[in-house]
Amino acid sequence: MLIRSFPAGAFGTNCYAVATGPRQECVVVDPGMDAVEPLARMLAEEGLKPVAVVLTHGHLDHTFSVLPVCDGYDIPAYLHPADSGMLADPARWHGPQLAPLITGLQLPDPADVLPLDEGAVLSLAGVQLTVRHAPGHTQGSVVFSLDLGEAPGLLAGDVLFAGSVGRVDLPGGSWEAMLRSLRDVVLPLDDETVVLPGHGPATTIGRERATNPYLAEAAAGAGAAPRERGL
Repeated sequence: MLIRSFPAGAFGTNCYAVATGPRQECVVVDPGMDAVEPLARMLAEEGLKPVAVVLTHGHLDHTFSVLPVCDGYDIPAYLHPADSGMLADPARWHGPQLAPLITGLQLPDPADVLPLDEGAVLSLAGVQLTVRHAPGHTQGSVVFSLDLGEAPGLLAGDVLFAGSVGRVDLPGGSWEAMLRSLRDVVLPLDDETVVLPGHGPATTIGRERATNPYLAEAAAGAGAAPRERGL
């Protein structure tokens, strides 16, 4: 499996391309702010042809460039329906401090975005992505399980980071829902699972199980909400 990524925009959102190898079709994950040109360079370097964009959730730092990417390559986007309102009315879900970014922003019509359903298996570009609904950071947050060949993989979005988890203080966030997602979706995964997060470096489930205080609190059934990271 070929995984390439770069940190996009001021929030350093990891935009990924996932393919079976060089010079193949690929899936683009979370094209965020200022992602169009660096994504094009990355795809050209590997000879990759995108066939779809999949979104881990609806926050702007993960969706900002989805319209030009989809229009430029004539490909569809996928998003969980619970986050479609973030495309239709971003100001409501991101708070007034982001108003300058939202002014003039063009996002896809939610009716043109394909839905991600819990448990669905997307077969795209020869890659199988299993969708797990993991609300908490947003109502429609999802993670994608995939086979990296040498180990299982998890495209975690803003559900799980190295040493932390996604913030829950924006509209649609819920610490109680996050605890349930960590307990029911993340903790059952094999320790060898490679976590490819929405921000920061890769990690493994085993490392996070041993060191991440929020996973420990989820396992114990209680805990304090995380500090802010990303959107």
